[in-house]
Amino acid sequence: MKIFPGETGPYLFAHRGYSSTAPENTLAAFQEALSRKIPGIELDIHLCRSGELVVTHDHNLERVTGFRGTIEDLGYSDIKHLDAGSWKDEKFSNERLPLLQDVFDLLGDRVYYDIEIKSRSRTSTGIENKLLNLLKSYRLEERTVVSSFNPIPLKNLKKTAPGIPTAIIYCNNEELPWYLRHGEGRWIASVDILKPEHVMIKKRTGKRPVFAWTTDDPAEAKRLLEAGVSGIISNDPAALNINNLS
Repeated sequence: MKIFPGETGPYLFAHRGYSSTAPENTLAAFQEALSRKIPGIELDIHLCRSGELVVTHDHNLERVTGFRGTIEDLGYSDIKHLDAGSWKDEKFSNERLPLLQDVFDLLGDRVYYDIEIKSRSRTSTGIENKLLNLLKSYRLEERTVVSSFNPIPLKNLKKTAPGIPTAIIYCNNEELPWYLRHGEGRWIASVDILKPEHVMIKKRTGKRPVFAWTTDDPAEAKRLLEAGVSGIISNDPAALNINNLS
């Protein structure tokens, strides 16, 4: 399976948009990545109570908006006016939590995507079906990798859209169940790509491509490429100068 037909690796992603200079997972961050000609965008999606796919990282909105509430328990009408930019800088006070379709309207097929599904459920919430329908609507199936710490939505997506690459995310964090901390979800979900935290990568083994998250250090990026990774996710991807490292 080609990850992004017509594109050559190593793949480079702006983590939550260009989050070193703009508030993460906002249209400002995605526009900044586009302006800097970063070829890939990594972002996070949640399914809110009213059924929309909202782009933000945390389940609780307090860190980026100051509003103490869980996104899955709220309708989009409850959160669409929240300020998602001032925490970074007052000049971003007009930034809101975008819908995934807002991001697609802004960027279209000018970039490739790593879309992380945020879900803690052990059963289907329908988030993967909503995502698939939106990808089809924008004709972005061949421009997208779908990733998650949770193998369940990836498994469900594979059943209906086997041609879309999927990636299991993992790390040694105690918040992640112990049985998923070394990529064991690859067998549950039959994923195409491994996506470990960069510090876990020594040398690539096996046939699956590896995407590394998240580093802003050019020396570490060089080490990861020498270890055989296929993609790197960074808050400051331009600083990695990845074309000169590969």
